Amino acid sequence: MVHTTDFSEGLIFEDENGQIVEMLHYQHHRKSQARAVVRVKLRNLNTGAVTETSYRPEDKFKEVSVEKRQKTYLYTENGMANFMDDETFEQEALPVEKISAMHKFLVENMHVVGLYINEKFFNVLLPVKLTFSIASTVPGVKGDSVSNMTKMATLDNGLEIKVPLFINEGDKVIIDTRTCEYVERVQA
Repeated sequence: MVHTTDFSEGLIFEDENGQIVEMLHYQHHRKSQARAVVRVKLRNLNTGAVTETSYRPEDKFKEVSVEKRQKTYLYTENGMANFMDDETFEQEALPVEKISAMHKFLVENMHVVGLYINEKFFNVLLPVKLTFSIASTVPGVKGDSVSNMTKMATLDNGLEIKVPLFINEGDKVIIDTRTCEYVERVQA
């Protein structure tokens, strides 16, 4: 059994609804006379949906057998994303719907971590931070680095994100794959 005291970022367990989830963030919280709670941000590994919820410290959850193997993303065909095991060179596929949130970040020959739950290829985990080029955005103006305002930009993979005003077309930026948010500009 997994207790709330065992929580750590990256922990995978079965929640109270029978869904397999990954812990993205957790925080123990107590307000004056109120009971303590653990606030968590979870990603459902079946749907990719991210939710926030709270648990009591005495809550228990079912453990799942998790194995991680290095894989290489090859291509997508007929609604299936194909991956090759880096050790055995065997190819396995996952439905694009299952990895829809991560599929937009996949690039041919990209290394990912294959997630096996109860010895079955279940999902993939991407690196937390990836680098992309800005394909299009409105030009930045000198002095825009002072404020914390943002503008929309399209990455070379087609994803639209908010970036600071000083980012220009052709700049390379680091994106957090968990939240699809800008992290920083890559210095040339």
